[in-house]
Amino acid sequence: MMFHTITFILGFLPVCLAGFFALGRFFNTAWALRWLVACSLFFYAWWNPEHLPLLVGSVVLNHAIARKLRHTDRPRAWLTAGVALNLAILGWFKYADFVLHIVAPDAAALKITLPLAISFFTFQQIMFLVDTAACTQRRPGPARQGQPGLAAMDEPQSWVAGPSPPLVTYAAFVTFFPHLIAGPIVRPSEIIPQLAAADLARPRMANLTDGLLIFLLGLGKKLVLADMFGGFADIGFDAAAHGATLTFFEAWYATLSYALQIYFDFSGYSDMAIGLARMLNIRFPLNFDSPYQATNIAEFWRRWHITLGGFLRDYLYIPLGGNRAGMLRQTGNLMATMLLCGLWHGAAWNFVVWGGLHGLLIVIHKQYRRLFRPLPSGLAQALTLFAVILAWVPFRAASLSNTLAMLRGMAGVNGIALPRMIVSAWRPLAIFIQPVTVMPFLGDARTLSFPEISACLLLGWLIVLTLPNVHRMTVRTRQWTLTGSFALSVQALFFAPHVAPFLYFQF
Repeated sequence: MMFHTITFILGFLPVCLAGFFALGRFFNTAWALRWLVACSLFFYAWWNPEHLPLLVGSVVLNHAIARKLRHTDRPRAWLTAGVALNLAILGWFKYADFVLHIVAPDAAALKITLPLAISFFTFQQIMFLVDTAACTQRRPGPARQGQPGLAAMDEPQSWVAGPSPPLVTYAAFVTFFPHLIAGPIVRPSEIIPQLAAADLARPRMANLTDGLLIFLLGLGKKLVLADMFGGFADIGFDAAAHGATLTFFEAWYATLSYALQIYFDFSGYSDMAIGLARMLNIRFPLNFDSPYQATNIAEFWRRWHITLGGFLRDYLYIPLGGNRAGMLRQTGNLMATMLLCGLWHGAAWNFVVWGGLHGLLIVIHKQYRRLFRPLPSGLAQALTLFAVILAWVPFRAASLSNTLAMLRGMAGVNGIALPRMIVSAWRPLAIFIQPVTVMPFLGDARTLSFPEISACLLLGWLIVLTLPNVHRMTVRTRQWTLTGSFALSVQALFFAPHVAPFLYFQF
C-alpha cells in the first residue's frame, strides 16, 4: 500500500484515524496505540505478508535486547551482539547476492526477495539499542556550587532515563506507518516521548487540518511533478540501458528530468509522512530542506535526507573518529561513511560509485575551505548543483557501462541534435547542431516534445531553485499552492494509467 493510492487515501487512512481517536476517547491511549500498531502491520503486510513475521520478530527481539541492556553489567557485549544481529539480517536479505557475485561471479543468484523497508526499520532499532546502551553507562558527575553536574546537563529523555518503554510503545515507534517504508529515520528521543503522552489519542483540529494540508501538497509533488519528470527520465535512461546512443540534449534532458524526479518524489514523500504523523498528533523532524539551493556539498547533505545524514554522522562518522583525528584519518572517515551511504541505497556498484563521488566532493570542499576564500554564493551554488546532477547519473543508470554511455552523450561525444523546425528558425544553429526530424529518446519522439519538455524543465527548476519548501511557507501560501495543484492531483490520483512507487521504496 502506498500513500498516493485511492486504497490508502479513501480506505486505510480514514479507518485508521477513526479507530485511533475512538479508542482514545472511549478507552485509553494504550488501546489507541495497539490499534496504531495493528494498522501499521496491516499497512506493511499489504505489499507482501510473507515478510510480516520478520518485522514482528525484529521488533520483539530488539525490545528484549534493550531490556537486557538496562539490567546487565556487560552492556557493551549485549550492544555488540544486538547491532551485529541487526546488520547480519540486513546483510543477508540485501547484500548476499551482491557479495556472492563478487566472490563467485559465475555462481547462480540466490534470488532473495528484499523485505520492504528493511533498511529503515533496521536503522531505527540500531539507534534505539545504541542510545539505550549509552544511557546505562552514564554515571552522575560532580556538581559545582550553583551548577548541575555533567550527568544532569546530559540528562537523557524520559524513555531512557526511566524504565524501558512497553513493547506496544516500542512497536509503535518502529512500525509507525508514516515513516516505516521510507523514513524519516526518527530518533527514539524524538518520538517515544510523544507516543507515551497521555493525550496522544485526543483529536486536535489544528493538527488534523495542518497535517492534511501538508499531506495533500506532498501528494501533488508526487503525482503531478515527480511522475511527470520520471516519464521523461525513463525514456532516456532506458534507451541507454538497451544500447542506444543518446545525443547531447537527449542525455542532458533525461538527467535533468531524473534530478527533478527524485527531488519531487522524495520531497513529496517526506511531506506526506510529516502530514500523516501530524494528523496522529506526532511531530516528525524536517527531512528535506530545498537541497538544490545549497551553496556547497556539505550543506547539500544537511538539506537532503536530513535524518539519514544525521544518523550517518552520529552513529558512524563520529564513532569512527570524526574530525578529532588528523587530516588523513578524517578523509578516510568521510570516504568510509559516504561509501557505506551509497551501499545503503542499494547492493550495486553504481550506488557505491555515487557514494564515493559524494565523499570525494565533501573532501574537496573541506580542503578548499581550509586553503582558499569562499566563492561567490551564486557561483558556489551553480558548481554544487552541477556536481550533484552529474552524480545522479550512476545513481539512476542500470550499470556502470550505462553510466559511461550517458556521460558520453552529456559531453556531446555522440553529437548535438535538435528538431529541424528549431534549427530552421535560427540558422546559425546549423553550424554545430544537426537538424533531425524527431528526437527518438526525448519525450514521445514528436517534434513538439522538445519545446514541451524544455518548458516543463524550466518550470521545475524554477520551483526548486527559487521557492521555499512547504514547511517554510506561510499558511496562506500553502493554501494557494494547494488550490493551484488540487485538480491536477485528483486527476492523477483517479485517472493515472499506473501507480508509480516512491523511489525510496527500493532502498
